[in-house]
Amino acid sequence: MSKHKHILHCILLFSIIIFFEIQSGALKLWYTDDDIGEFDPFVRYGRFLAWFLYIFRLLTLLPLPQVLFNFFGLIFFDAFPEDTKLDPKIPLMMPFICIRTVTRGDYPELVIKNVERNLNLCLDNGLENFIIEIVSDKAFELPKNPRIRFTVVPSSYRTKSGALFKARALQYCLEDNVNNLNDNDWIVHLDEETLLTSRSLAGIVKFVCDGKYQFGQGLITYANEEVVNWLTTLSDAFRVAEDMGKLRFQFYVFHKPIFSWKGNL
Repeated sequence: MSKHKHILHCILLFSIIIFFEIQSGALKLWYTDDDIGEFDPFVRYGRFLAWFLYIFRLLTLLPLPQVLFNFFGLIFFDAFPEDTKLDPKIPLMMPFICIRTVTRGDYPELVIKNVERNLNLCLDNGLENFIIEIVSDKAFELPKNPRIRFTVVPSSYRTKSGALFKARALQYCLEDNVNNLNDNDWIVHLDEETLLTSRSLAGIVKFVCDGKYQFGQGLITYANEEVVNWLTTLSDAFRVAEDMGKLRFQFYVFHKPIFSWKGNL
């Protein structure tokens, strides 16, 4: 069934591409006498303006590698894979997992709510060798739990590279006097609003138990809870397509974040 859905998905994608190519004039199905006539841009616009227009037009090819990665990812890999289920016999010696949530600390209620949901999901699915860590720029009260670690980034902290925001907070966790993880432990990076699912948790466990690659990323969707604003939610569909296309292709084929890396591991 999933293969049939993927075939229909590919047909729809090709149809949309062909439609826009025809409408934009990039793909012509017929020509008129005016189209066939000779045209010399150096004569009409002059040498300097013609070269400028040619160079400016070539700049549109800069995103071509990312476009190709996105296209190949959507075509070559099943867009409707079967659900990954967590093996009830989770290996007792599986690697330790740190589920690290980064936040500015402006919405502590949201962070606490989502951390509790993610914690309960892990426990309900039989996960044992893990901890949930919240990394925040601001301190706030968290429920006391041995599986929850709270790290506050000092306002005076500066990275060697000058990184800011999330990168700064995550780098602070890796400093020698802060980090308490071993080299063979795994980190799952989440945003403050990100919620795990049983399917994503199963994928994470399978990935770390295989231990073949250092980087991975899951599909992130944005309309699973109450929709506050349909316009912004639908706009995020582009990010979902990027996960299914460009990012999935780079990890499946090259196993490293060539263009970008975001959200879930």
